[in-house]
Amino acid sequence: MEKLEVGDLVLCTVDRIVGTVVFVKIPIENAEIEGSILMSEIAPGRIRNIRDYVVPKKKIVCKVLRLTPNGNIELSLRRVSQKEKKEIIEQDKQEKSYASILKSVLGEKSEETIKEILKEERLFSFLEEAKENPEKLEKIAGKENSKKILEIIKTQKKKKAIIKKEIHLTTIKPNGISLIKKILEDFKGLNVKYISAGRYSLELESEDLKKADKKIRDSINIAEKDSRKLDIEFSVK
Repeated sequence: MEKLEVGDLVLCTVDRIVGTVVFVKIPIENAEIEGSILMSEIAPGRIRNIRDYVVPKKKIVCKVLRLTPNGNIELSLRRVSQKEKKEIIEQDKQEKSYASILKSVLGEKSEETIKEILKEERLFSFLEEAKENPEKLEKIAGKENSKKILEIIKTQKKKKAIIKKEIHLTTIKPNGISLIKKILEDFKGLNVKYISAGRYSLELESEDLKKADKKIRDSINIAEKDSRKLDIEFSVK
């Protein structure tokens, strides 16, 4: 079963607007769960008419802000960049394409197979991993069908996304350069570029936006903890 985490990007459908709160439906497995967006998280600045940004039945890309103990999912629309929005919409299109491929190969059994996959994770993530680890798909669809599905998927051209973050590292310690170099080692697998004094950009190219975003966030969390230990000021733009 797919679980939401703070920072996840999700494609939602606006359900209703009640006062200054927007309620949306988030697809999880074969069901939908409800999330909410406060007006302050719809767009920056003063909002005169909330319906200029959201209307019922419209699909929007949001970021998970908080998951409360009582099960509420609080979201933000304004914190999603145009690039992130584009990539999530692209992934949704790709997922629909994958569902069509399963239907063309498995016929009537495709619905049952998709339900089985969705018990564990998103269809997109499952089939992306199946490219490198076909055994998972073989257990559900059979060896022959799995081979046909992956052959079709591998012939499709996929766009890669580049996720970027900027970090600031400063210290007044005499061995500051060595200490900062030590912190930058926490970003293995990422492209780290020097911008200017204390400023560095982090880049990661991937076909899976969610996994790439998680990798960058995990690396930042580790670097932040190590910075505190070494008395280095650390911030993320």
